[in-house]
Amino acid sequence: MNLSRPNASETSQTSNRSRDVAPSSGLCSRCIDGCRGNCEVFKSSFRGREVIYPGPYGEITAGGNKEYPVDYSHLNIHGYALGAEAIDEANPDKAIFPVVDTSTVYGHLDTVKMKLPIFTGALGSTAVAMNNWDHLAVGAAISGISLVCGENVCGIDPGLEVKDGKVVRSPEMERRVKIYQEWHEGYGDLIVQMNVEDYRLGVAEYVVDKLGVKTIELKWGQGAKCIGGEIKIKSLERALELQKRGYIITPNPSNEANQLAFKIGALKEFERHSRLGFIEEDEFLREVERIRRSIGATRVTLKTGAYGMRELAMAIKWSSKARIDLLTIDGAGGGTGMSPWRMMVEWGVPTFYLQAMAYEMCRRLAERGEYVPDIAIAGGLSSEDQVFKALAMGSPYVKAVCMGRALMIPGMVGKNVAKWIEDGDLPKTVSQFGDTPEQIFTTYHTLEERFGDKIKQMPLGAIGVYTFCDKIQTGLTQLMAGSRSFRISTIDRADLMALTEEAAKISGIPYVMDAYREEAEKIIDGN
Repeated sequence: MNLSRPNASETSQTSNRSRDVAPSSGLCSRCIDGCRGNCEVFKSSFRGREVIYPGPYGEITAGGNKEYPVDYSHLNIHGYALGAEAIDEANPDKAIFPVVDTSTVYGHLDTVKMKLPIFTGALGSTAVAMNNWDHLAVGAAISGISLVCGENVCGIDPGLEVKDGKVVRSPEMERRVKIYQEWHEGYGDLIVQMNVEDYRLGVAEYVVDKLGVKTIELKWGQGAKCIGGEIKIKSLERALELQKRGYIITPNPSNEANQLAFKIGALKEFERHSRLGFIEEDEFLREVERIRRSIGATRVTLKTGAYGMRELAMAIKWSSKARIDLLTIDGAGGGTGMSPWRMMVEWGVPTFYLQAMAYEMCRRLAERGEYVPDIAIAGGLSSEDQVFKALAMGSPYVKAVCMGRALMIPGMVGKNVAKWIEDGDLPKTVSQFGDTPEQIFTTYHTLEERFGDKIKQMPLGAIGVYTFCDKIQTGLTQLMAGSRSFRISTIDRADLMALTEEAAKISGIPYVMDAYREEAEKIIDGN
């Protein structure tokens, strides 16, 4: 059985002609000379490298579709009829789900409080991130969650001003920071991410000193790919400009053959790639100290990707030594705005396995009396039950779940609702609820009560993000009340059961037939 789907994918807009497909290769069992397509091998025969990436670029996000042997669906959540935690009294009139506290706190010394234990992934230099930033930033701010501004935002800014190789002004970064700060109400934080190019450009110094950013995130990788960040460029002049700024551009826009291919339309786009980062312990510790002491950042966080156990151990141990404020561990099986599709599907440790490894390592650190950094788990999580399971499985170390596409989609939906209303072209999926924002969005009047006339300045995508967060929060309170945990910190690994022995072996969560067995036998065998 092939767990993946080779040679035909919605992301590459390809499909098999035959209903009978070889499971290992994905090739049609009967490949006919003269076939008009459209499998990936067929399309790759004339479009080549274009087929590597999901498309159309800038209009989609893509999520991995490989079916891993074990994932979070192999866990179920315990419900209890006995007792309650983090509430004054196990009383049916007091212990009700609307009073559950879903707030969470992360950080070493200067902590950040969020209203619920989720935050956005890195929204960097991709077109889909830039085009939806207003909606996502305002939505995160009013929902009381953190927001990550990803890599290369300054580096690709058309208005970038540089002096002695360092950024002195980036209008796009200014815009992004300003939008979040204007709506920020004290919960959550804006985190600006750094890669190799950002470091060389002096982005950390610029955003902390000039824009008032308090948190810098160092980046080792992400779950979507094991190479640097990428975007597509549809202009030869723009490709040459970014090449002069030091980025890797492929195909080489300076090559005359590539320029000719672009001018006649055979080559339709270029790719901008970030450099690979390489880690070394002493250099990492020095950089964290430099960002804190010399640059003046209040907090330093780290994001690492779906690497194996060795690199995961480095991330956790070095973060412990550096007193990192938050370590985000991003597993395979998540989403992307621009990553090589086959790499995304086939590389890296899936999130469930990666979290199981991380828990073991954090526990070993704690047993040795060493500092354990606060952890966030990322990689294909989108619902309140998954949030509960990630928090419980990683308790007490995991403080939040980082969501990428799941928080981007509500921003895009709200943005499009505004356009559809303006065009008089609401789809039935939306118009069945009304034809005005007040009718369509269930939280509109709640926000209007909070913000008054200022709600008219709020992009509808932000209301979409807030409404989605409200759904996550409500669902989470119901699950927590059912497991009699009325505060995030009381969610525990004992609140989970493994439905398969394989999941139990990987996670250390008791198999369903063994969970609470000892307590049950004492009750049965008692007087």
